[in-house]
Amino acid sequence: MYQYGVMRKSKVLAKLRAGKVVCSFKTNLDSARATEIAAMAGFECIWTCLEHGPNDISLIERQINAAKAWDTDVMVRVARGSYSDYIHPLELDAAGIMVPHVMSLEDAKNVVRMTRFAPIGRRAVDSGFADAQYCNVDLATYTREANEQRFVAIQIEDPEPLADLDAIAELDGIDIIFFGPGDFSHGLGAPGQWNHPKIAEARQRIVQVAKAHGKVAGTVGNPGNLKELVAMGYRFINVGGDVITLREHCRKLVEAVDRQPS
Repeated sequence: MYQYGVMRKSKVLAKLRAGKVVCSFKTNLDSARATEIAAMAGFECIWTCLEHGPNDISLIERQINAAKAWDTDVMVRVARGSYSDYIHPLELDAAGIMVPHVMSLEDAKNVVRMTRFAPIGRRAVDSGFADAQYCNVDLATYTREANEQRFVAIQIEDPEPLADLDAIAELDGIDIIFFGPGDFSHGLGAPGQWNHPKIAEARQRIVQVAKAHGKVAGTVGNPGNLKELVAMGYRFINVGGDVITLREHCRKLVEAVDRQPS
């Protein structure tokens, strides 16, 4: 799991490179304890977020550390901003980041430039943080292993980038092409119409393009459609979240209480 002078290996990348499917669990609650509970349950990856909600980078650090205690990867969806917004989670030892709303080939190239070390990109270097064991990984090893053992996912959740999708998927430095149907439906002017033909078309096309360029197709799902998504070719699938789990459990408890005789 851990070795002095060597970066922690990503469980997500190990499974994906072995041709297996990875299922993640999304945390919306601003709680490292919720992250730890999901990691304890056996998920290989916890997805947390800086794009939406009240999370800050200090909370993300606690969530990463809580997951690492159970040898679980954390993927942080970053806020769109400067290169610092992208690399802070990586320096805190997130196994990967996800960049939302990538809109074009130039946008994707900029993501690679900011998040990958040379020769792939020009990420800013500071090895004095958790990912490089606070300067205990020598610089050459650090930059090489960061490129090999940390993943970058980009979200295709708008109609616009479909025109550049093949060129985007060709880029070295991007590991996962992640389809976001919620925002995609909104971008179509059909929010929540999950059976819209353009959503079905985009979902299929992302798998085809990802396969053609040796990338992993990712999306959101649930236990009910997991088998269908895997059969389609998706190999990184988020299957649930803390707020949904808490809501559903509370509803069942209230229903059980309401069924009791008064």
